[in-house]
Amino acid sequence: MSAEAVGARLPRLLSLVPYLQARPGITVAEVAADFGVTERQLRRDLELLWMCGLPGYGPGDLIDLSFAGDTVSVTEDAGMRRPLRLTTAEATALLVALRTLAEQPGVVDTGAVRRATAKIEKAVGDAGPAGVAVDLTGEEEATAAAVRHALEDGRALRIVYYTAGRDAVSRRVVDPMRLLIADGRSYLEAWCRKAEGVRLFRLDRVEDVAVLDEPAAPPPDAEPTDVSAGAYRPRADHASAVLLLEPDALWVSEYYPVEEVVEQPDGRVRVLMRFADPAWLVRLVLGLGGGARVLEPPALAEAVVARAREALAVVDGRP
Repeated sequence: MSAEAVGARLPRLLSLVPYLQARPGITVAEVAADFGVTERQLRRDLELLWMCGLPGYGPGDLIDLSFAGDTVSVTEDAGMRRPLRLTTAEATALLVALRTLAEQPGVVDTGAVRRATAKIEKAVGDAGPAGVAVDLTGEEEATAAAVRHALEDGRALRIVYYTAGRDAVSRRVVDPMRLLIADGRSYLEAWCRKAEGVRLFRLDRVEDVAVLDEPAAPPPDAEPTDVSAGAYRPRADHASAVLLLEPDALWVSEYYPVEEVVEQPDGRVRVLMRFADPAWLVRLVLGLGGGARVLEPPALAEAVVARAREALAVVDGRP
């Protein structure tokens, strides 16, 4: 079986037993429809589950199913009583996406979206202290509220935005087009009058926002950004670097887009990062205070060393 087929089948197999336990006597056709598979595939899944269970593999150890006509019930669950749980990243991305969807004009059934959001929030809350934190920060909530207000009223925005690639803060007037979720983060898509193009602005990097009295007027030919492959798309002229991150700097691989993440036996992580400005990456590495080391390219590693020596010379009062 291909890796893709295994990746699709395993979550289904893990979910089937608690699903069937909650619906004893359900028809095979209904189960197949709910899981989006054919009845033939579902019966193959059930046959496989019949051979799964706990060590010992005797009566009472294996999953046992009961068939009556076209219906199926679980008579022995082998301990698989609970459905799959969302990870922190999954719960965060799902809740942020649902909350954004609920605020979008034109959604057919906002009530269903809000009910789904409430159920997930309750499940997260029932997890107790070990549950996940899924709310946006106060600053992001305020930014999102201002953006939604501007979208509803068709108003332009003035934003103060931090661009990580240049390590610079800029002031822009933008014409908002939509709020969207990509790579688990919230973005404002807008026509930037300064750049004269469509841009994505991460909400957690918007330092200040104000709704203007003037109407938003993105050009008619402004095309929405394709984020199906992620928000960050490196250009052909972007260089790449290989960094070795210490455990206390692993946040870099989550905060910045990286293309490869290879865990090392000692707890460190090797990442491949694309960048447009070498000076920005030099500042990033130096700012980590020994938490990262440049493995490739050699010229970038030499630039980090040179900047570090310059800084030490200034501290020591040397020319």
